[in-house]
Amino acid sequence: MSTPTDQLRDDVATSCRVLAAAGQDDLIWGHSSARDPQGRGVWLKTAEWGLGEVTADRVHLVSPDGEVLEGDGTRHSEYPIHTEVMAARPDVGGVVHTHPPHAVALAATGQELRPVSHAANLFVPPGVPRFTDTADLVLTRELGRSVALVLGQARAVFLVNHGIVAVGPDVRMATVAAVVLEQACRQQILTQTAGGWPTWSPPAESLAKREHVYNDRALGAVWDFLVRGL
Repeated sequence: MSTPTDQLRDDVATSCRVLAAAGQDDLIWGHSSARDPQGRGVWLKTAEWGLGEVTADRVHLVSPDGEVLEGDGTRHSEYPIHTEVMAARPDVGGVVHTHPPHAVALAATGQELRPVSHAANLFVPPGVPRFTDTADLVLTRELGRSVALVLGQARAVFLVNHGIVAVGPDVRMATVAAVVLEQACRQQILTQTAGGWPTWSPPAESLAKREHVYNDRALGAVWDFLVRGL
């Protein structure tokens, strides 16, 4: 009989495979997590596997101190991204960290994300903040707290010259946010290469589009669509 923990491990594994199918795989790097309902830490993808290879048995429970409490496998060194963001954001139940190519490229230019298409309206306003303390791995709890501080109440943060962190009330919605963010960055780069004078939605229109396009029901349907594609 399936338990809540079994479901969380399956959701994290499915998240990883969805991200791989969406083009966010990067050899063995990148990871997603779900908050442990008992407050013990996070259920995190194990290291040394590609996102597309993750199954439920390759997800383990990691404490805020980095101890593997349940499950097998090598722990990702960047676990503090997950544990510290969740510590700072009680509303967050899932965290994704990947290295999507268009998001990395756009962040490296120093430009803000602009709502030139539907996708960016999920994030703008207020926008996607930029973490610039380091482009190296987030290996300490102190750096994890810094990421959480820069993230603030946003849905995602650019780790400049590194990758992204996307969050949601659960790992499913964090995954959808990561996929949509990469779509938004890809569309902005495509728009810029077309020349001319780019236009984008003003804040009031962006908020209206967010409700029309990215309401909770629609985001849930997006997750279901992504899973059906596996």
